[in-house]
Amino acid sequence: MDTTNTIVFIIVAVLLGLAIGFAIAKVLEKKNASRIVQRAKKSAGTILREAKTEAESIKKDKILQAKEKFIELKSEHEKVILGRDKKIGDAEKRIRDKESILSSELAKNKNLNKDLEDKIQDYSDRNEYLEKKQSEIDKLQASKVMQLEVISGLSAEEAKEQLTESLRDTAKADAMALIQDTIEEAKLTAQQEAKKIIITTIQRIGTEEAIENCVSVFNLESDDVKGRIIGREGRNIRAIEAATGVEIIVDDTPEAIILSCFDTVRREIARLSLHKLVTDGRIHPARIEEVVKKTKKQIDEEIIDIGKRTVIDLGIHGLNPELIKIVGRMKYRSSYGQNLLQHSREVAKLCGVMASELGLNPKLAKRAGLLHDIGKVPDTETEMPHALLGMQWAEKYGEKPEVCNAIGAHHDEIEMTSLLSPLVQVCDAISGARPGARRQILDSYIQRLKDLEEIAFGFGGVKKAYAIQAGRELRVIVESERVTDEKAANLSFEISQKIQTDMTYPGQVKVTVIRETRAVNIAK
Repeated sequence: MDTTNTIVFIIVAVLLGLAIGFAIAKVLEKKNASRIVQRAKKSAGTILREAKTEAESIKKDKILQAKEKFIELKSEHEKVILGRDKKIGDAEKRIRDKESILSSELAKNKNLNKDLEDKIQDYSDRNEYLEKKQSEIDKLQASKVMQLEVISGLSAEEAKEQLTESLRDTAKADAMALIQDTIEEAKLTAQQEAKKIIITTIQRIGTEEAIENCVSVFNLESDDVKGRIIGREGRNIRAIEAATGVEIIVDDTPEAIILSCFDTVRREIARLSLHKLVTDGRIHPARIEEVVKKTKKQIDEEIIDIGKRTVIDLGIHGLNPELIKIVGRMKYRSSYGQNLLQHSREVAKLCGVMASELGLNPKLAKRAGLLHDIGKVPDTETEMPHALLGMQWAEKYGEKPEVCNAIGAHHDEIEMTSLLSPLVQVCDAISGARPGARRQILDSYIQRLKDLEEIAFGFGGVKKAYAIQAGRELRVIVESERVTDEKAANLSFEISQKIQTDMTYPGQVKVTVIRETRAVNIAK
């Protein structure tokens, strides 16, 4: 029982202690809270004061910035206003100036209108006066005609017919005399004018020599390649000759073999095929036949391309594709050693220039000149002259009658029916007869040029001599110390006389002596 009481007492004491402790804790907590609240109030008051101070400072700064911005905007606005005022002032000044000018112009126009009205009135008065005078003149004319009819016994129409007949006879006689004089003058000047046109044309058209041979030289990198080209027991050479129809000559010439054939197309096929074979390195009969076949196809394409480029260069349009191919094949044909394409191009250019000089159609003349020798292109021999064969081809492929006639008549096989025909004939002769153009006169031509220069060197004081313009001019450069200006003139005459007496040449040779004095010093 005592133990129980003790326990209860302890429990009661504990509970009482807890309650007292709780009460004390509440009292202490309340005191702490009041202190915290007081401190917070003090801190809040401090913060409010600082915020107010900072706000006042910021407010003052913003007010200052706003004032500065306002002053800046006001200054800019004043500048804009001043600029606008200035522009308005300038515009007003220009308007006043224009008004002043318009006023003066209006005054001038008013004066001009008044002058014009006065002149119109004056012209009207004069016109009325002239009409009156004309009426009087007509009346007088009529009375005069009536008097003449009475005196002559003829009417005005009869007199007019007699006068007209008399004037017609007189005019006819004068016209016949004028025509006769014109014909005589034309006969005297025609040959001279023709020569002038031909010489001018030749001077304007200058082409290089075009000499074709029957052999081509194929260069090799070394003589070892010759053995591979010959092949075992010569089988490769026989295969090439059989495939191309070209004779291959292998001799002691170092690093070269010779291809011989009169047909330049076959010779070119052989040359290109050999180049491909040597480059590739595989040389045997089967490979040779394959390469030759490809090369022939390549040459055919090249022929067409050459024909197209030729007609484009000459400005010829609408040519039949077969004729273009024939023109391309001209590159591999020659006439008396002269390349046929080069000759035909030259004739075409000559025809174009001469046609322009004579007032003919230059494009049609070029066309006829280019096609005039197409009859020489066929591989097979024919009994028909090349001019007639070319004319047949031109007719077949739709060329105009004037062009066909010029092709067929340029060697007088048929009658000439158009002005293009003699033109093509003359240009063909000019191209063929040009010095150096054809083989049979090449050697004599070169020798003549050398003789010209040798004659000049035979005179004293000559330093250099050049035969130029295909031998039509000899240009001599003399030493200024030995030859004076007077002697230069005499030297030119003496050289021309020497050429005239010692040489035989076509046309004339111009001798030009050049004397030059030079003073040379060196600044160091």
